[in-house]
Amino acid sequence: CLMMSVTPTRGCLLDLPWEDILVPHILCHLPLQQLLSLQRVSKSFQSLIQLYLANMRCFDSSQIGPVIPRAAFVNLLKDNEVLQRLALQNCSDWLTDRELLPVIGQNHHLHQIQLKGCAQLSRHVLVAISLSCPNLRQLSLAHCEWVDSLSLRSLADHCKALEAVDLTACRQLKDEAICYLVQKCSKLKSLSLAVNANVGDVAVEETAKCCPELEHLDLTGCLRVKNDSIRVLAEYCPKLRSLKVKHCHNVAESSLSILRSRGVELDVEPPLQRALVLLQDVVGFAPFINLQI
Repeated sequence: CLMMSVTPTRGCLLDLPWEDILVPHILCHLPLQQLLSLQRVSKSFQSLIQLYLANMRCFDSSQIGPVIPRAAFVNLLKDNEVLQRLALQNCSDWLTDRELLPVIGQNHHLHQIQLKGCAQLSRHVLVAISLSCPNLRQLSLAHCEWVDSLSLRSLADHCKALEAVDLTACRQLKDEAICYLVQKCSKLKSLSLAVNANVGDVAVEETAKCCPELEHLDLTGCLRVKNDSIRVLAEYCPKLRSLKVKHCHNVAESSLSILRSRGVELDVEPPLQRALVLLQDVVGFAPFINLQI
């Protein structure tokens, strides 16, 4: 229907007001890949799509495909200064500082940024985010090993409204950097420190004391975390809803039971339940146990 030609008695799609009707009410419902194809129909459609791209509030690279030509990405967002959400997860094959820094620098309204697995970036991107995005609420840097303590400090100093941060497998970070982050960003509701052998009780306890609004904490694989910090977490975070401590071998049921009794969702089973599951795997059935004895 979008490509129907004009007839003498009926107007075409392009006759509708572009900024008032087409961009906010029609084009926003089409997948980005189709919009990019549509601009090849005619020069008028090309102008329309470029207007849409300049006013786009959300860009998600997964709508196009895993690999985007660098020049194409730059062209798509070169005129946009109103982005609110930017999702570029797993773009390590093509995304570098050169492509991303201009986008960050001209979009000061971003409140969600997803950079999971973007391995070719550098600490300069995080510094640019901290300086250009004062309203940032959610940031994912999972598996971005280029994140270091200095760039994280810059983020904490300038983006104090952060509510969700994913630092999974950011292996350069230690307790000191995490402590600085939570001291500055006390509104955090969700934090992932998973798969980081350098994170221990000091970071967890400081997070608990500084972030009373915390609802979700992921400590998966944090081998240095022990029972004491989990007890502090239970004491200082009354709004905690979920805690992940799988593969935290120094965390025992003696501390988890406090959270379990409050209905906090945990990713490890109670010891008895865990033993029954293991036994069922071994013998092929769960034995009947009279728990009233």
